[in-house]
Order: sequence, then structure tokens, then C-alpha cells
Amino acid sequence: MTPFLSLSAAMTKGLLRDRAAVFFMLVFPLMFLVLLGALLKDSGLSQSEIVQVGDVKVLDDIPAKERAELRDVLRIEKTDGSAAARKEALEKVRKGDTDAAVYQRPGGRVELRYSAADQVRAGNVQGVLDSIVQQANQKATGRPPAFQLRTSTLQDQSTKPIQFLTPGLLGWAVAMSGVFGSAFNLVNWRKKRILRRLWLAPIGAGSVVGARVGVNLALAFAQTGIFLAVATLPYYGLKLTGHWWLCLPLIACGTLAFMSIGLLVGAWAKSEEAANGLAQLIVLPMAFLSGAFFPLDDAPGWVRTVSGFLPLKHLVQAMEDVLSRGEGWGAALPAMGGLLLFAAVLTLIASKLFRWDAA
Repeated sequence: MTPFLSLSAAMTKGLLRDRAAVFFMLVFPLMFLVLLGALLKDSGLSQSEIVQVGDVKVLDDIPAKERAELRDVLRIEKTDGSAAARKEALEKVRKGDTDAAVYQRPGGRVELRYSAADQVRAGNVQGVLDSIVQQANQKATGRPPAFQLRTSTLQDQSTKPIQFLTPGLLGWAVAMSGVFGSAFNLVNWRKKRILRRLWLAPIGAGSVVGARVGVNLALAFAQTGIFLAVATLPYYGLKLTGHWWLCLPLIACGTLAFMSIGLLVGAWAKSEEAANGLAQLIVLPMAFLSGAFFPLDDAPGWVRTVSGFLPLKHLVQAMEDVLSRGEGWGAALPAMGGLLLFAAVLTLIASKLFRWDAA
């Protein structure tokens, strides 16, 4: 145990003394959580803006109470009904200064002209205006609607963006630490001939590998603790499910998977610059293609297909299941098995490329 503990202590001190490594592995990912969590904390259906040109009966006849409720999703700016006002309103729509313009033609026909720049807002405006026109038609006929639709969100007010930001950004942080830490450490030790000294020293390879794995696991668990401590603050409001602790074995398996990528990079790269470039080329695209920053529900089919082969995708999805969706072992075990298999395959490949010396 003495060589293992000595190596672990030396690696930990080396990591803590490297301020750049501490920043990019701990502080940098946490900054994303803090900033995105604050920006998206109160996100919801945004208010749309329309310009009402002249008199539009269906809008002017809205009762005061319903108009007050409508202000949460629709802000109406009324102008006169002149041709110049209509032209100005349409120009605002073209430039994107307002979401839509509405005016009434003779015979009761209501015209809605909207911008295609934002499909979400355009859909919101069309839906609200269509509802207003339908209600006006029902009042004009004096007959109640034959059918009514009552809608509500499946996710209640306790479900916030932080529930989905935390697993994604935490997975990205663990991926960066595993890949960059292993790759840089291996290249640096080879360059300074530390690997050769360890090879010649009376220290087993198991102690060296175990110390490196232990330091990376300790760092990953520290990242997890910090992320969860910040995300569960009342300001952000992360609510942990009953099986939240399953994120710990998931993080452990994910760390081994990303360390195997780092070992492969470190075994191949001959310089720290090459290791840095290759690690960046792997981690950053993987983060975007794995849904760590945003969901992939509307992504092209080929993107979703590629993401299925990436370890970060399965780590993030499994952590979302256990942290936010109340899932248990059924969601965690397949991801853990896949991550460990991935780690075993890449470690085997890295061992074939491994060199003790820089020459």
C-alpha cells in the first residue's frame, strides 16, 4: 500500500499545484452551471408582440379580465388604420422588430402576417389568434362549443431547467477531467522520463495505474459534490429523486471510460500540444453530439445515430434518469455496463500503443 499511497499523494499535489488544470476541470464547468442555471431559471413561454393596425373587432371586444390574462403571452400595440401605419407594421415584421401584424379586411376577415424568423413565436402567435377568433365565432352564434380541450403540462412547477442542465454539464466536466487528465499526465511523464523511472523502480504497474485511477475518481466525486451542492441551492432549485445516489457509480464508470480515451490519446501523442489538440477534437464535439448542452430531440437523424455510439450520451441520459426522472437500477445498470465495456476495449487498444520512453 505504501507505493500506492505515495503515488496518489504525489499525483494529487501535482494536480492541485497546476492552477490551470484546477480551473478547467473544476471551475470552468461550474461556471456554465451557474450562468446557464441563472439564465434559464425562470424560462417559460415567452411573451409575443404583435401590432394591431386599426380596429380589429375580435381583439377590441375581448373582455378586460381576459385581456389581462392574455398579457402574459401576448402584448398588443395598436396603431391607426391608415395605409402608412399598415406599411410600417409590415416593415417591422420583416425586420424582426415585432412578431406579427394583424388587421381586419372588409367582411370580417382578419389578416395575420407573421415573421418566419422564429418558428416558435410564430406558432405561439397563430395559436393565440386562432383561439381568439374561434371564441369570437362561438359568441356570435350564441351556441356553446360541442367539445372543449383542457390542457396542462405533465411536468409541474417543480421541474425546472436545472434538472436537465446538471446531469449534462456534470457529465461534460467528468469527460474533460478524464480525457485531459490522463492524456496530459501520460505525455508529461513520458517527456520528463518519469515513466521510465517508475518502470525501473521496484513499484508494480498496478500501484501506478491504481493511483492514477484513484486520483481521477476522487476528482470526479469532488466535481459531483460541488455540482449537486450548487444546483440544490434554493436559488436554482434542483430536486433530487430517491435514487439520486446512483449517479455516483455512474460517475465512476464514466470516469473509467473517459480515462481510457485519455490513455489512448496519451499513448499516441508525442507532445503536450498534440495531446491537447486531439483531446479538444474529441471532447468538444462529443459534448455537443451527446446532448450535454442541449437536447437532441429535434436534431437530424444522423446526429442521433452518431450520439448513440458516444459514451457521454449514455452517461448523461442515465444521470438524467436517476437525478431528475426517478428511475433506478434499471436505467443505471445498462449504462454502467456499456461504459465499462467501452473502457476495457479502449484500454486494450491503448496498451498496444503504450511507450515507456519518448523515443
